[in-house]
Amino acid sequence: METPDETTVRAADSCRESLPERVDGGRVLFGFDGYIDRVREFVSERQSADTYERVPTLDAFADRVNDSVEAESSLTFEWIQDGVRTGGHVSHLARAFDRMGFEPGVVGCLGDPVEEPFVEEFGHLPLETLGSPGYTDAVEFGDGKLMLTEIGALMTLDWAGIESRVGFDRLAELVDGAELVGMGYWSEMPELPDVARGLREELWPTLSDPPETLLLDPGDLRKREPDVVAAGVEQVSALDDAVRVVVSANRYETRYLARLAG
Repeated sequence: METPDETTVRAADSCRESLPERVDGGRVLFGFDGYIDRVREFVSERQSADTYERVPTLDAFADRVNDSVEAESSLTFEWIQDGVRTGGHVSHLARAFDRMGFEPGVVGCLGDPVEEPFVEEFGHLPLETLGSPGYTDAVEFGDGKLMLTEIGALMTLDWAGIESRVGFDRLAELVDGAELVGMGYWSEMPELPDVARGLREELWPTLSDPPETLLLDPGDLRKREPDVVAAGVEQVSALDDAVRVVVSANRYETRYLARLAG
């Protein structure tokens, strides 16, 4: 893996130094995705029913693919499932904040009914489901991962869909009084700008104790049409008029958003 550059190290150190020694907790809410990750390995060579060698690195995987392309032949990989875990914005954030002593709630694509991996990990939390989760086959190598994703209900989810599934009053109950609301990922939720509009125009004016901060994780928007993303930037940016919006993005995602925003 690459060593972080000096700018990244300084930024990480600055964040670490600004962290409080303890947190007071409180309610937080995360939406609107939800994934079940099937952790897998590619088999390189099998010795027996119980013994095999895995494809060790992404480079080794690429070599196999390139060899097949050059030979103009098809390519088959055997893969092994090595576990199942919850994933996506709601799972990662709910897990982390729960461990820090907060009281997370989740409004996400968790299944109809809520699927067992979410129940097993988050059954002690308030859960509201918006439909079928996404599924990711996460093929792990020594130097990275290959992620094969089926997005699920998130692909068509909009503000009306959230209202219909959860109910306006229930959503307001979960948001009002929360310390933080987190929302992700825009890259896999094309209608997120419409959800941002609904939060700003319809939900926030009804709250007596609205959250001070909304955490937005856009994900990798390079996979979306630039014109579509640029058209949505205005609605997402306008959300900052109602609540302080903090964007969680890496360097490449930040530059891409800045370029689209002009």
